[in-house]
Amino acid sequence: MAAIARDFKTLRLDQVSRRFGSVNALEDVTLEVERGEFIALLGPSGCGKSTALNCLAGLLQLTDGSIWLDATRIDGLKPEARGFGMVFQNYALFPHMSVRKNIAFGLRMQGRDRASIARKVEEGLALVHLETQGDKLPGQLSGGQQQRVAIARAIVIEPPLVLMDEPLSNLDAKLRLEMRGEIRRIHDSVGSTTIYVTHDQDEALSLADRVVVMRAGRVRQVGSPGELYARPAHADVAEFMGFRNLLAVPVARAGGGEAEITLGGARLKGTPVEALLDGTATVAIRPDDLVPGPDGPIRATAATVEYRGRDFFGTARMADGTELYFRSAARVEPGEALRLGADAARVLIYSGAKP
Repeated sequence: MAAIARDFKTLRLDQVSRRFGSVNALEDVTLEVERGEFIALLGPSGCGKSTALNCLAGLLQLTDGSIWLDATRIDGLKPEARGFGMVFQNYALFPHMSVRKNIAFGLRMQGRDRASIARKVEEGLALVHLETQGDKLPGQLSGGQQQRVAIARAIVIEPPLVLMDEPLSNLDAKLRLEMRGEIRRIHDSVGSTTIYVTHDQDEALSLADRVVVMRAGRVRQVGSPGELYARPAHADVAEFMGFRNLLAVPVARAGGGEAEITLGGARLKGTPVEALLDGTATVAIRPDDLVPGPDGPIRATAATVEYRGRDFFGTARMADGTELYFRSAARVEPGEALRLGADAARVLIYSGAKP
């Protein structure tokens, strides 16, 4: 397939804000995206990620700030003048048009000649592996196939940027996994620049070159999937990234890049992520990292246990009633006494009370 038009080096959001009445849906969002990157906007419902995407697309006007492609300011342009490709959550296909006609729609709007349109439609069908489905109507396709049609329609117009708004949320678990790989393959094949909105951490980590975590309309952290997974910069980011054990604790000792906290009467070593102040701190531990062992400092009783193929995951309660999430390679029974522990590098400690 012909290369996508990549006639920019940097997309820049400069202190972008969007208000709806008294509600700040976006507040001072600043972000740079390099050509060819795959960026995931990640966060819970209402954090502003879809609002940011719609502002990029031109579907929403900015309240403050600006958007730039290199030295060209684009936030005043209409959506069609920006020429971005967009893939929606609900596919947004024309039900009365064949797959070929759906893919051709944007090309016709660009005024391409018939031969060029026909050639690009066939290239698009081949790219999304739907060569034999071109004459069908969308209603005759599976959800995954419909989403492939939507992706083909977005990329055949050779946009400088492809915007995807939770495109997999309507698919079942198996299809979501399959489509993840397809979306990244297509991104790499055409060399596109993609901004992808999701609330699913696994999606963001598996697809993106960089992840932008948002909360309450603000950017909380930008980093590689590895950085976000291993070392969230703030306690609220850790909570969203799967650190289900998020507890307020007193700091017993800190210094030399390590700290010691008190958790349910047990002393536990950890790694400060921020400078720790006197008083309460927040400890964050993934369930995967909190495991039973003969020398585990935390005494608890197993409450619930689930078998998940290779390991057992469950909850355990300490004597003071605090609930912890843990993983065990060996079978654990409810009511069983456990001694839980985690490597100090996996016990992250943040300043202040839990979010």
